[in-house]
Amino acid sequence: MVEELAQADDAVAACVDDAVWALADDELVAALDAAHCLEQRLAAVKLALVREVDGRGTAVTQGASSTAVWLRERLRLTIPAARRLVDLAACVDAAPTTVRGALAAGAVSLEQARVIADTVSTVQAAAGPEVADKAVGVLVDWAGQFDPMLLRKLGTRILDHVAPDIADAAARAALDAEAARAARDRHLTISEQTDGRLRLTGTLDAEAAALLRAAIDPLSAPAGPDDNRCAGQRRHDALADVCRLALRTGELPDSGSDPAQIVVTTSYDALTRQLSTGVLDIGLHLTPETVRRLACDATILPAVLGGTGQVLDVGRQRRLITGPLRRALVLRDGGCAFPGCDRPPRWCDAHHIHHWADGGDTNLNNAVLLCGHHHRHLHHTDWTVRLGDDGHPEFIPPAWLNHDQLPRRNHYHRRT
Repeated sequence: MVEELAQADDAVAACVDDAVWALADDELVAALDAAHCLEQRLAAVKLALVREVDGRGTAVTQGASSTAVWLRERLRLTIPAARRLVDLAACVDAAPTTVRGALAAGAVSLEQARVIADTVSTVQAAAGPEVADKAVGVLVDWAGQFDPMLLRKLGTRILDHVAPDIADAAARAALDAEAARAARDRHLTISEQTDGRLRLTGTLDAEAAALLRAAIDPLSAPAGPDDNRCAGQRRHDALADVCRLALRTGELPDSGSDPAQIVVTTSYDALTRQLSTGVLDIGLHLTPETVRRLACDATILPAVLGGTGQVLDVGRQRRLITGPLRRALVLRDGGCAFPGCDRPPRWCDAHHIHHWADGGDTNLNNAVLLCGHHHRHLHHTDWTVRLGDDGHPEFIPPAWLNHDQLPRRNHYHRRT
């Protein structure tokens, strides 16, 4: 297969530099159709490969926590895109052979294939395999006329066309299936932008949507006739207010034995000169004005660094003697330190590099932050960890994975 794909790559490469401007209109449209068909056929091959990688557990064997995380590193995808790829591979793999054949032939797109597979699964549960086979044929024909969104809407009444005698009862089953899909597809993605801001994207199920509306709508109203914020800015500020209220309740779960709170890092010199720019514990930079404002808030914990970046003060909490050490570890590692992992500090455990049971000290030079998966992985595999010359963790892969055993580092949490 690798040789055939290389030949296909050569053929596509030969088209890249073609002068498309010289094509007549009918040739241009025909070339576009051919390129789209080829794209779908290659997608079918790619999904089959992803499904096999996932089924073999190749990603976990190589140290990743999931196939999606492995694909992010291997193919340089975003996590949402990688997860959709894994899910779609499983969905198409479980679909009838007609659906896989239509995708391989370029007759349907990836998203149309998902819609058809979901719809046929619902039909088969309601009416049996024979009716489901009829539904596949109708849906594949419709895919030549309708986009995925309209195809899904039409699919909710597919039984009107292939089994009208049971259509009404099945419509209820279709609604139940749609509710199940909504629960499956719910997600929230938090993406850091280059300027330090965060972009929120996601899909909420009906219950979470109602909760969000109930929480932020009262806080989103204009504050008065002089409030010149747009609706989006008011919703942004309302969400921040909800988070402040939640932090002040003191009822949020602990984060690595520490209460949920914001940590602002600043330098000692800047602090004494009242020029204290700051960095949040999630890596985002703050202006001096913001640092001074947050310093007035009792839910904010200051962390002061000396000139060489060592932790001078991370606050004191009488109840938890490990609190300052853990916060120093969070400031250094920023999250799970295992290469390729982007899990945040609140999901992580502190791991002794030289095990405490073997006489290892409990200090910053003998600790590394690891998520639960990579904490277990380090204990049960041949990976090892050490601190590099700059005091940051680096991981040595086993020889079977990398013959030269070159140290690897996590670049997702490093801060400038």
